[in-house]
Amino acid sequence: MKKSEPPSEEQLADCRELYIKYGGRSHRKIEDEMRAKGWTKFYMRLLCSHSSKKCKKIGWIDLYGWAELLTKEQKKLLPRFNLKLEGFPKWLEQTTPNWTWNWKYQAFLYERLSRVALGSCRRLMIFLPPRHGKSELVTVRFVAWMLEIDPKLNVILGSYNQKLANRFSRKIKRVLSDNAAGRSKPISSTLNAVAEWETTQGGGVRAVGVGGGVTGFGAGLIVIDDPVKSRAEAESEIYRDKVSEWFNDDIYTRLEPDAAIILIQTRWHDDDLAGRLLNEMADGGEYWEVVSLPALAEAAIPYSRFQIPNSAESSNLESGIWNMKSSDPLGRREGHALCPQRFNEAALLRIKRKLGSYSFSALYQQRPVPIEGGLFKRTWFKNFVDKCPDGLRLARAYDLAVSTKTSADYTASFLCGFDKVGNLYIADGFRKRLEYPEQRRYVLERIAAERGAQHGIESALHGKAFVQDLRREITVRGVSLKDVRVDADKFTRALAWANLAEEGKVYIVRGGWNQDFLDEVCRFTGKGDKHDDQVDAVSLAVQMLSKSWSGFYTF
Repeated sequence: MKKSEPPSEEQLADCRELYIKYGGRSHRKIEDEMRAKGWTKFYMRLLCSHSSKKCKKIGWIDLYGWAELLTKEQKKLLPRFNLKLEGFPKWLEQTTPNWTWNWKYQAFLYERLSRVALGSCRRLMIFLPPRHGKSELVTVRFVAWMLEIDPKLNVILGSYNQKLANRFSRKIKRVLSDNAAGRSKPISSTLNAVAEWETTQGGGVRAVGVGGGVTGFGAGLIVIDDPVKSRAEAESEIYRDKVSEWFNDDIYTRLEPDAAIILIQTRWHDDDLAGRLLNEMADGGEYWEVVSLPALAEAAIPYSRFQIPNSAESSNLESGIWNMKSSDPLGRREGHALCPQRFNEAALLRIKRKLGSYSFSALYQQRPVPIEGGLFKRTWFKNFVDKCPDGLRLARAYDLAVSTKTSADYTASFLCGFDKVGNLYIADGFRKRLEYPEQRRYVLERIAAERGAQHGIESALHGKAFVQDLRREITVRGVSLKDVRVDADKFTRALAWANLAEEGKVYIVRGGWNQDFLDEVCRFTGKGDKHDDQVDAVSLAVQMLSKSWSGFYTF
């Protein structure tokens, strides 16, 4: 159905039936069932009226008067649901009029949080710099609002220790009690401890620190606020494993059907809880919406916004949507502060000088790898193009992982080429954990699609046997596919194209893989890096192209 076309009578009848069935609520379920009936272009936003600066759109509920079709019992429940639609910011203004709730980044958060309340977002990550009010706004106020409109809701609050989790819990109770002045008390007197308390209608809060259990307590909303306390904890792989295991074993298993999780944190480390969940998503795992707001807006570079995985292919980073207009979610120009009313640009630069690039990049920029650092500097990568020019000498290199275990490297592959003046083009990045049959299938697909390019796999480990196996395939005949001997260390091989990058002679073809690739490149040291598969793949392609070779080429 095009936007200009009115809904058919059949579509309206199906939607009206579901609206009455769910008592005017559960718009997400209405959307799901409408699509199951074959109305694939139906979205729940069609139900409600909403306004923008340009126009006002009348939703089907108001347009066709469906609210009048509900029973008296159903109508009694609508005010609480409509409060969700009116939104969190209006409640904030009414309950705390002396506080400031209209800063730009706050408004950006409200839209995401309202989607959690309505059930259209069930997994949300929020990354904010220190002292920008993320805990007060989300962990305390948003949770209090949710409990006020739905007192039957059970909430789990998690943080790096029990003391901080209790503090959040205590503040939520205080907000609810203050807002209930003159009305019946919202907190039950039978279970009223700081770590666990109930509302008078059966909902409540369970506060827990990392490592603590919540057996016997299910939740419709889980909020985890800063699971890491300090730099020492962030740098400890043992502690990072502890947080991950706690989340998977103790917290995630407490989810009720259709429950939501909000993870709020400052990024300390690329392998923190958020980093591991994002890697799982890239491998086809659970989809998370991500709000990442750096203290200082960064230069426009391609960034990926993951789509909901619906196939093996879409779980690859390559399926992300890239955007070059601005890398800043708020549309700020480079160097502008997130909340200049609290921390202006000069104040943030003073903090950066005090902390150093590594800590400032992680804690304030939400990028736990410095913009500039290691062998490569991010500022060297400014050349982005839509596609490779014609006439390049092309090579596709594959860095094959031996194992698909969580701790193992990924399989990575890049198509690279040199033009006549020595500029290097890097295109079509791929990075994913694959079993051997999937690796084989992927390489054969690339060979079939890129028969004019050289294809190479490092001969070490099982590379030589892998190439011998592929040569038995008819589709490989007539294609340059060889195992490449590599004698130099990782750092030395990467130097070849690091020098080109410094000279401004590296061009990157835009794609959803760009940001992940640049993050790995800029943290690369060549000495015990946790992940260096993408760097190795490009280095191998550059080695293949550095000389016309008909056999093994030693770097």
